[in-house]
Amino acid sequence: MSAHQSDSAVGLPFSAARASERAPSAVEEEVIQLFDQFRDRLLRYALSFGLSPEDGEEIIQEVFLSLFQHIQRRKPRHNLQGWMFRVAHNLALKRREANRKAARNAGESSEALSARFDSANPEEQAIHFQRQQRLRAVLRALPEQDQYCLHLRAEGLVYREIAEVLRISPAAVSVSLGRSLARLSRADGG
Repeated sequence: MSAHQSDSAVGLPFSAARASERAPSAVEEEVIQLFDQFRDRLLRYALSFGLSPEDGEEIIQEVFLSLFQHIQRRKPRHNLQGWMFRVAHNLALKRREANRKAARNAGESSEALSARFDSANPEEQAIHFQRQQRLRAVLRALPEQDQYCLHLRAEGLVYREIAEVLRISPAAVSVSLGRSLARLSRADGG
């Protein structure tokens, strides 16, 4: 083996090792920080579309890959929270539709409910289960836009951000949330 071949053979793994040990770029650092801050909230929102945890995780990966590319291309950074929820919203809608189509093709049911209870008292479990079922039924009966508004608000987005994610006016968000909360309150006996 010549000295040149030896150097290139040794140099390649060394270069690869050095590349993996390099310090993260400013863009990578920012995306990592945003990932730590928003991952759980974005995942909960994606799961609110009735997706599996695996689908939700894939959506989160796609959101943060898109975010990395967005920042790397020096695109606008104002309201990145709203931008990330918008991307998650669009991806979740696409995934849900793909899952429904696959389920129809496979003849599977599209929804399965399961409940877990910490209480050992069967009576309390039954009351809790009935309440959960009642509230879920009211939530499912809400128009889709109202459901999205509730889920985004539960994730801490303000009306303006919800409006941007759903591409509606802040007034429409206000009306939607007011109407939805009133229905849920009535269903809960309030």
